[in-house]
Amino acid sequence: MGRVLGNSAFRRLAVSYGVNEFGDNFGLVALAVLVFEETGSALATAALFVAAKFVPAGAAPWLTARLDRVAPRLVLPALYVVESVVFAVLAWQATDFSLGIVLALAFLDGSLALTARALSRAVVAQTVGTTEALRDANAVLNVLFALTSAVGPALAGVVVATGGASLALALDAASFAVIAGLLAVTGGLPTGAVETHVPWAMRVRAGLAYVKGNPTVRTLVSAQASAFIFLFLVIPIEVVYAERTLHSGSEGFGALLASWGVGMIVGSAIYGRMRHARPVILVGGSTFLVGLGYLGMAAAPGIVLACLASALGGVGNGVQWVAVLTAVQEAVEHSFQARVVGLLESIGAAAPGVGYLLGGVLTSVWSPRVAYLVAGLGVVAVAVTMTRRLASGGGDARGRELDRGQGVV
Repeated sequence: MGRVLGNSAFRRLAVSYGVNEFGDNFGLVALAVLVFEETGSALATAALFVAAKFVPAGAAPWLTARLDRVAPRLVLPALYVVESVVFAVLAWQATDFSLGIVLALAFLDGSLALTARALSRAVVAQTVGTTEALRDANAVLNVLFALTSAVGPALAGVVVATGGASLALALDAASFAVIAGLLAVTGGLPTGAVETHVPWAMRVRAGLAYVKGNPTVRTLVSAQASAFIFLFLVIPIEVVYAERTLHSGSEGFGALLASWGVGMIVGSAIYGRMRHARPVILVGGSTFLVGLGYLGMAAAPGIVLACLASALGGVGNGVQWVAVLTAVQEAVEHSFQARVVGLLESIGAAAPGVGYLLGGVLTSVWSPRVAYLVAGLGVVAVAVTMTRRLASGGGDARGRELDRGQGVV
């Protein structure tokens, strides 16, 4: 990966991507603590997650289609400046609380964060050039994603506990201001706009039509949408599983989360070593591994085996998302990169809501083990579907063509 790390424009894009992921996790934890402390309401806290994660999934694709016509060297710093302002206002709101304003700003930031991620991925694909370099670049971004997903929430908890939510949100605002300045002086970013004469609403429809008309992309996007539902099905019931099913208390719950996080970091390292394998192998194998981890947790008699199964699922998770995303990027033309990746990111924000609801119902009617069993079987079914469709359709052929270096993304 030394080739892409030697590209100064990519290094700065990677830093901005990592800070965006870190700030998203860090800020959401601080806001969750703030809303719960100010309202004492679990419903209000749930509304925060809906506003910050679920609702932006419908707005971000439209915003992405509108902004990907603007030169990245202008639009990316501008997005981060606005995010900085949003968090500065949220820091002030921590001392003069209004739930309505907090929810509105959480929605705005969630939309900006999804848009910035989609545009950053598209710009990375253009900046590094070749398919081989794209895989190297995504391997780097995947490591950053795994680390920030683990460190962001933990550090937010420490900062909020010691300095309060206002301080945490102010620090988040400062971090976005720094990367806005960093990108503003970055050379080597694409400067040209595309399709400036096409209305943005038409561009959204064109992006959807592109996904529908490309068998490889259609398979990956639709299957990943199903995968997200099953992948997130167990999230709301993990604490119930640890404390009531395994009788391991809050310590067991923490151990399960830590095991998954360690597995994700290991998985991101594995992807770094196997990133040039065929997409069908990476996508199908990693998805199956997550399903196997869930099935292991459904059958685990105690916390130790449950943690081992959780770590196994985490390893698959550390490969799965980046493998799907890379396969999609390899199959998509330059001009559609931001719109298609933005659609995939938005699906990743919206689909978990269905999974959360399904997991809660299964646990309420039956048990956490049944929820894990359904999640595991669902993920395995998606893995089989992805593997068969990509191997028998155009996806694997496209992957082989790109592996030979005949395509440029």
